[in-house]
Amino acid sequence: MRQALVRCLFVVLAATCTAQVSPKAAGKMAQSCVRVQDGSFHSAALDREMKYRVLLPCGYRTGSGRFPVLYLLHGLYGDYLNWDTRTHLERYAEKYEMIVVTPDAGDSWYTNSATDPKDKFEDYIAKDLVAEIDGKFRTLRSRHSRAIAGLSMGGYGALKVALRYHDDFAFAGSLSGALDAPQDLGDKRPEFRDQLLKVFGPPGNTVRAENNVFSLLQNAGPKDLPYFYLACGSADDFLPVNRAFAAQLSSRGAAYEYHETAGGHAWDYWDRSVQDLLRAAASVVSKS
Repeated sequence: MRQALVRCLFVVLAATCTAQVSPKAAGKMAQSCVRVQDGSFHSAALDREMKYRVLLPCGYRTGSGRFPVLYLLHGLYGDYLNWDTRTHLERYAEKYEMIVVTPDAGDSWYTNSATDPKDKFEDYIAKDLVAEIDGKFRTLRSRHSRAIAGLSMGGYGALKVALRYHDDFAFAGSLSGALDAPQDLGDKRPEFRDQLLKVFGPPGNTVRAENNVFSLLQNAGPKDLPYFYLACGSADDFLPVNRAFAAQLSSRGAAYEYHETAGGHAWDYWDRSVQDLLRAAASVVSKS
């Protein structure tokens, strides 16, 4: 009897551990109508092959219409697969008739490097990638039908690209954005310092000033501003800088929403938060 009880307990614990290790696999048991497609292309800005993943909406295969696009950027130390493999993005995307693109960008901070002329990662995202997606898929090719968002490093990159290329994006979203990257982030997070120096150059460098999202927001004309979506966890180290950016949006009279909910700088928070980000992006971008 005791052996049987121990055996049953082992089976229950094993099943629980399996569920904790692979919630994504469990979530994918039901076949999604979202079509996942991987691609690569030669980026002129980087002079190298770059990878991306595309999630095509459920209606893409059944018609000939065109669709709005959301570019969803990964964080530091991440890659183009993260959003799809570490969240339930495919399931969440089923609700929206919108193409979602998750590109690869290394640890670039989505910036044209101050120290390496070959690393023009901002140009790659804003110019090469958009042209690649518009050329290969049935997209709506206007500012009003294009959105960009990301997490952490990608949140910073999304806001910066949307502010710089204001004729190309109607929506800019950030989850847990590392919005102080060109400022003093290297002092606060020494583990990031070397890469930040490589990308932005030393303190006082003009590249730092040119890539400061607070300065870009301050200098932008009211008609040049996209709709902003910001969210950050209440236990996240980036909470103060996100509050500061939201305050500046308010002072500029920008159209925005800011969400502060429980959570830290982690995938469980981003999995929850991306659901509302998708809703907001789909409500802003034009479907025609």
